[in-house]
Amino acid sequence: MSDSRYDYLIVGAGLTGAVFAHEAAKLGKKCLVIDRRNHVAGNIYTEEVEGINVHVYGAHIFHTSLTNVWQYVNRFAEFNNYVNSPVALYKGKTYNMPFNMNTFSKIWDGVVTPAQAKAKIAEQIAAEGIGEPSNLEEQALSLVGRDIFEALVKGYTEKQWGRDCKDLPASIIKRLPCRFTYDNNYFNDRYQGIPMGGYTKMVERMLEGVEVRLGVEYRDLIAEQPDIAERTIYCGPVDAFYDFKLGTLEYRSLRFESETLDEENHQGVAVVNYTEREVPWTRIIEHKHFEYGTQPKTVVTREYPADWKPGDEPYYPLNDAKNEALYAQYKELAEQEGSVVFAGRLGGYKYYDMDKCIAAAFDLVKAELGVEL
Repeated sequence: MSDSRYDYLIVGAGLTGAVFAHEAAKLGKKCLVIDRRNHVAGNIYTEEVEGINVHVYGAHIFHTSLTNVWQYVNRFAEFNNYVNSPVALYKGKTYNMPFNMNTFSKIWDGVVTPAQAKAKIAEQIAAEGIGEPSNLEEQALSLVGRDIFEALVKGYTEKQWGRDCKDLPASIIKRLPCRFTYDNNYFNDRYQGIPMGGYTKMVERMLEGVEVRLGVEYRDLIAEQPDIAERTIYCGPVDAFYDFKLGTLEYRSLRFESETLDEENHQGVAVVNYTEREVPWTRIIEHKHFEYGTQPKTVVTREYPADWKPGDEPYYPLNDAKNEALYAQYKELAEQEGSVVFAGRLGGYKYYDMDKCIAAAFDLVKAELGVEL
């Protein structure tokens, strides 16, 4: 007989942990979900301020072409028909993102048709005379030319990565999508929207009936109760699990500054990107526009990219050659853990869009529980 109190200890109350806990509980498995934060939902956590659901860890717009994922999340929330149409601000002028005919016609006088836009971009690419791009700047110039690069790519990218574009590898920008239509929809996915009432409520519904303990560190819990569960789904950083004994995996981080403004509508759109290097933030989010809010006040958040050091919130894995090689060593260790399964963004050292995170959780459910979702 086992002394374990739970079938599964699930470390992390984000999307991966919530999906797995929900499905395991349905099968009668006794689960304990822990999170070191004082809330569920991980980085998609929303909290209400002035009646507005604020995206505390940055803008999260749900979009997918995976029908099974879309049907799944709609079991836990009603989604509105929000369409992501951000704008970029450069030297006092606004441009549509991603690059489309509205962008091209504003950058170049007299460019109003797709043929004219394609010809202008081709002309500018040819003028650069770049053969094989050796860095990000050359890669971008060989894709969209000088004008778009200078206005909409260079400053934003350098802020995001904390380095000059000439010092970044070309591989970071494999493509820069140019759409030769007047459609401002950022995503091409079939399904798109925001859960009405916020993401936190959606995750709370996933976790209904499951024991959740917040403000709990995995290491502390295991030190006190090493046999608390038969198996562990670990969604924390894989290098932290091993006390960083092989080295520390690197990330880029973010810093947020939010304020409530005594005005009804501050910028007229949910997301404005600031592409000038001299502006310290990369974007301003006005949260009420995600749910078509009519509240008398508004909440805006400035988002600042930040260098990461251990102890900071890890947002974007630095999947360069050095870090990938280190992760491969940790992965080899992880595969030898008999009762611990590493999952999620941090467990797998991989950036996931929300829908891909859920799809990966479906694979985990199938592997662990034998259930196809």
